[in-house]
Amino acid sequence: MANKVEPVPEEWEPRTRLGRLVKEGKITSIYEIFMNNYPIKEPEIVRALVPNLEYEIIEIRLVQKMTDAGRRSKFRAVVAVGNRDGLVGVGADKAKQVHQAIQKALNRALLNIAPVRRGCGSWECGCGTQHSLLTASEGKWGSVRVYLKPAPRGLGIVAGDTAKIVLELAGVADVWAIAFGETRTPLSFAMASYDALRNTYRIVSRDYWQEV
Repeated sequence: MANKVEPVPEEWEPRTRLGRLVKEGKITSIYEIFMNNYPIKEPEIVRALVPNLEYEIIEIRLVQKMTDAGRRSKFRAVVAVGNRDGLVGVGADKAKQVHQAIQKALNRALLNIAPVRRGCGSWECGCGTQHSLLTASEGKWGSVRVYLKPAPRGLGIVAGDTAKIVLELAGVADVWAIAFGETRTPLSFAMASYDALRNTYRIVSRDYWQEV
């Protein structure tokens, strides 16, 4: 079940130039950041510019590492975030406590936020709305490779549970997803799905962002 991302607190003190521009109101759109290719180094920037963000926990697992002092255990969380309207991010991080791991993974997902170019690219539909993808796309992470193909309206998301979470948070309602590799690893599957969605905008020109 998706949870609401808390808005940026009023006492937020930006640590970067981009953060100060956002807090001063000189940058009011996340798409302005994408258009100028500014690096996002504070999750509060995304919280301030994107309302109605939601996140969902994909996986929480215990991981262990051998050190000179013995076996060291931590929790690793994988979190997806999005506004269900063309923005999505995925992040993973570790901590000694579960809630700290979730918060750190959420912050990484916010820093990885990326736009998704949606549309109606299926020859079977042609409705012109943004219910699917405009073109086919491919993403890879680790051993997992994901192919996304536009689908007609009403089909739904034909994908595994992990990819479905990422696609729903991105606002994609109808799509075919084909995955290869070790898809039983939620982190690799989620990141490959995110990479496929992120790749939908890499061919977009600067003029496109000015029209958004």
